[in-house]
Amino acid sequence: MLAVGSVRTRMPDDRPTDDTLEREDQEIAAEIAGDAESLLDALPHYYRGEVAQTTTAQDRIDQTTNWAITVLAALLSVVFSSPDMPAYLLLVGMVILAIFLSFEVRRYRFYDLYRSRVRFVQENVFANALNPRGVEHANWREELGEDLRYPTFKVTLLEALSRRVRRIYALLFAVLGVSWVAKVTLFTPESRWTEAAELPGIPGPVVAGLLALFFLGLVVLARWPGAREAKGEIHGEEPGEWKETDENEPKP
Repeated sequence: MLAVGSVRTRMPDDRPTDDTLEREDQEIAAEIAGDAESLLDALPHYYRGEVAQTTTAQDRIDQTTNWAITVLAALLSVVFSSPDMPAYLLLVGMVILAIFLSFEVRRYRFYDLYRSRVRFVQENVFANALNPRGVEHANWREELGEDLRYPTFKVTLLEALSRRVRRIYALLFAVLGVSWVAKVTLFTPESRWTEAAELPGIPGPVVAGLLALFFLGLVVLARWPGAREAKGEIHGEEPGEWKETDENEPKP
């Protein structure tokens, strides 16, 4: 018998090895995959987790947009507070907006990744449970598992950039552009607009021409690409079958 207060020491042979742990993990996962009831019990937890990630990603996008609008409003109030304020501060504001846009594009791609998984479960599990007429993707379990192993963006960088410009940042850049025109024409009556618009070493007409090209590029970017494209890989892996365009997806 063991004395009171003594502790049984685990022998080296009692310790689980890495192979044993790996084998147990595989058996647990295999049991879930092979048991429909266990899988259906696990799916709602996974679904709630993806919904939570989607909500968090959306909040991060909204925070970036709110900061961009706040900085824009503060900059406009400073520039138009006095006729002596230079117009080039509005050009600095465009650079700041471009930085916010780059942050938002990356966050949007992650949001679209989580959102697509939520939608994938909805159309292949819950929709078929409510109205059993077949799934959208025959191998949805394999495709979802592969995407969890190798997370893949569902939207290209160019497409994400186009969407954010079209929905939010085109208007913000337009406000800055109109404000710049007003600043160099209406709010600097003591000098010609070419003088008010110039930068060190760059004449005013050249600055105006570069701005015109910039806004022309924004218009082109906002209108292209029009259709959803496939998709870019987060970690450099090849896209799987799930990464189809909407036109090529099988219809129920």
